[in-house]
Amino acid sequence: MILFEKVRWKNFLSTGNQFTEIDFLKHSTNLIIGTNGAGKSTVLDALTFSLFGKAFRKINKPQLINSINEKDCIVEVEFVINGTQWKVQRGIKPAIFKIWRDDNLLDQSAAANDQQKWLEQNVLKMNYKSFTQIVILGSSTFVPFMQLTPGNRREVIEDLLDIRIFSSMNSVIKEKIRSVKESVKVLELKKESLLEKVQMQENFIDELENRAKNNIEDKETKIGQLLVEENEHMGANEELERELKQLNQDLEKHSGATEKLRTLGNLKGKISNKVSTITKEHKFFTQNTVCPTCRQDIEETFRINRIEDAQNKAKELQSGYKELEQAINKEEERERQFLTLSKEITSLTHGISKNNTQIAGCQRQVRDLESEIQRITDQLANRNVEDDKLTSFKENLKTTYDELAQRKDTINYYDFSYSLLKDGGVKTKIIKKYLPLINQQVNKYLQLMDFYINFSLDEEFNETVQSPIHEDFSYSSFSEGEKMRIDLALLFTWREVARMKNSVNTNLLIMDEVFDSSLDGMGTEEFLKIIRFVIQDANVFVISHKESLHDKFGDVIKFDKVKGFSRIVS
Repeated sequence: MILFEKVRWKNFLSTGNQFTEIDFLKHSTNLIIGTNGAGKSTVLDALTFSLFGKAFRKINKPQLINSINEKDCIVEVEFVINGTQWKVQRGIKPAIFKIWRDDNLLDQSAAANDQQKWLEQNVLKMNYKSFTQIVILGSSTFVPFMQLTPGNRREVIEDLLDIRIFSSMNSVIKEKIRSVKESVKVLELKKESLLEKVQMQENFIDELENRAKNNIEDKETKIGQLLVEENEHMGANEELERELKQLNQDLEKHSGATEKLRTLGNLKGKISNKVSTITKEHKFFTQNTVCPTCRQDIEETFRINRIEDAQNKAKELQSGYKELEQAINKEEERERQFLTLSKEITSLTHGISKNNTQIAGCQRQVRDLESEIQRITDQLANRNVEDDKLTSFKENLKTTYDELAQRKDTINYYDFSYSLLKDGGVKTKIIKKYLPLINQQVNKYLQLMDFYINFSLDEEFNETVQSPIHEDFSYSSFSEGEKMRIDLALLFTWREVARMKNSVNTNLLIMDEVFDSSLDGMGTEEFLKIIRFVIQDANVFVISHKESLHDKFGDVIKFDKVKGFSRIVS
């Protein structure tokens, strides 16, 4: 039960810079009176603003601050729940929203909206709509239960029966269903991705094996071709080396020809010079009997001897010269043979060198190909890396399938829970259980106010009204006074249900101008009897213009305007 103790405010609406305070526990019945504009209804706005951040009447928040002082608007409410003391304070200019529990200020780090949500859900256990249906019955701006939409009616009943938790749970489950379905979408995408990866990896391994096999075969074929080519070059070299050996042997026979030619040439030159000298001497002594230089006669015997000697030497030299020329011709032939053989040897050596280069190239290519074959073979031998990848993909795929199955089971479970918690499920069964009691209580209070009709609400919270005069009536068919009786009966019933459920039960009941317009004299008397003798454990506050009601209440609180500010006067 919420036991409201007091509410106080300053610089709020027409109230000035001094606190105005209402003690809710002082008397069980209280009359609040005052002229229009005196501020008597301010207590409603102060109470709802402190608890819910908005006025009871349709007044915008900036308009709540006193128009004269224009700052330091403060509203406070104090109440007790199960022995715990609570205090809520709100302010405008500056903005304030503070909550105390047993005189300890709670953490203010949360956002105002989150703080308000926590206050309604965990402390008050009701929202603004439910509060106004249980605690306050207003006049002009108040929307009675029967004028609420079916959805809003359901919210009020669910709060009273303390089954809003099912709606909250349903919202949570709905969000969980959405979240799980999103995760299912993600897992489905992951599954498709893994299936593709498994297929790609299997294809890759197959291709790896086939490509490696074909690659090895191609390289082995190439090695065979290179070995054949190498053998051909080696065979050619063997033939060339045999030819080279023979040529070197032949060359050996003709070696030294050049040196001999040089020697014979020198000798030929000397012989030629000697022949020339002898020829000149023979000519001189043949043609001359007198020395041309000294003009003396040359002895004839000497001259003849010299001529004969010259002729003999010339014959010897000519014979040697011919032999020398033969020898030179022979050596020149040998030299030609030597040069020819040298060229052939050079050509053969070049051919052998070229073949050796080809052989080395073949051997190098064979080694490279053998290395490639070994590398490919090693890759195949070490294919466990790719196999491990494939195994990992398959394990992830299995895990994903398991997670998908689990998520789908969870969705089925949540769907079942959602069906139980939605309006047509558990909540409806609970409401069905209490509807007879609710209808019974409403009709009881109607009869106490001398209003004899049979009023009932169905599961959709639509009314059925039967009267002695009219069988098919509705709420809208009645006069304002009759509507007020129905509204009061529902208000008392909600409080009774709340008291039984101990959910949103409270000591406070405030009614604004219920006697001033709609209730006739007979209804007023019956209503006063109800709040005096029937409503239990309640502190009732009635706001009215009728000063004739003074003696009907335990306490009278009078509001008036003093120097432009609203305040309580004696």
